[in-house]
Amino acid sequence: MKKILFSYLSLACFLANAQDVSLNFPSRPITIVVPSGAGGTTDILARILGGEMSKILKQSVIIDNKPGASGLIGSSIVARANPNGYTLLMSFPAHVINPSLKKDLPYNTNKDFTPIAKVGTVSAIFLVNKDVKEDNLKDFTRMAANKKNELNYGSVGVGSWGNLAMLLFQSKSGLKMTDVTYKSDPELMTALIRGDIHSAFVSPITSIPFIKSNKVKALAIADQERLATMPDVPTVSESGYKGFTATGWNAIFGPANMPKEVVDKLNYVINQALNDKALREQFIAQGVKPLGGTPEDLRELLEKDILSIGSALKSAGINPS
Repeated sequence: MKKILFSYLSLACFLANAQDVSLNFPSRPITIVVPSGAGGTTDILARILGGEMSKILKQSVIIDNKPGASGLIGSSIVARANPNGYTLLMSFPAHVINPSLKKDLPYNTNKDFTPIAKVGTVSAIFLVNKDVKEDNLKDFTRMAANKKNELNYGSVGVGSWGNLAMLLFQSKSGLKMTDVTYKSDPELMTALIRGDIHSAFVSPITSIPFIKSNKVKALAIADQERLATMPDVPTVSESGYKGFTATGWNAIFGPANMPKEVVDKLNYVINQALNDKALREQFIAQGVKPLGGTPEDLRELLEKDILSIGSALKSAGINPS
């Protein structure tokens, strides 16, 4: 009887403490772990979002870059963190790609994270060095084929969004180029501008300033429609590769088993931030479509994309290693 009474008292104390934590959340700064380098798309979006969240919550939101291993390092930190809402993950496209590329992930992508809210969707742009003579994707692909595998492309690692986009494009077009990896998007862009690499699929938020200053050339947008900020750049589909798209999304996750009240509060704050006019204008100007939605929306998207990407990779002959 004493054991039962003690168990009930312990449970009551736990529930009371959990409720108190939820009501007072956040009482200290929140950290958003970005599993990629500073200056890249995910980092920039996280800083814009974090700044707006901080205003709403009246509490600091710290961005902590933990790049490496196609996002596994930063994601692992969040998967192991206390599920109290103070350590969050700003996921990037590799989050749903890694399960199909890595045999032994240090976490379970479906089970070890709590979905909180979608943030934005981004389409990839096929870029080339400004000294490349070809001005359209079809001509570039033909030229590259004649070079007999002498050309290369840049990415921020095997399993990264740019790497996957190029692998899938090569499978569709018959093009073959060598992957050269970099730690971050800014490093990759420096290499492309310098001529160390010939091409890359890069996000608008990273590449638009360099395109507008004529430091690199944009040959195609890997989306269903052209970007409003670059209406003269055709889609990959318009360039002769019908149906090809390479879009990715960012979202906020927490560790598994977060209190529902904390998840609901964070979801509300993120949606409120994404509805801010100034934030939306910043996102759209960078070629990013603001999303938002419920935790359930994000869970559904996560599960659907893991399956569809796995199927696409398998069809392209790409197997986990």
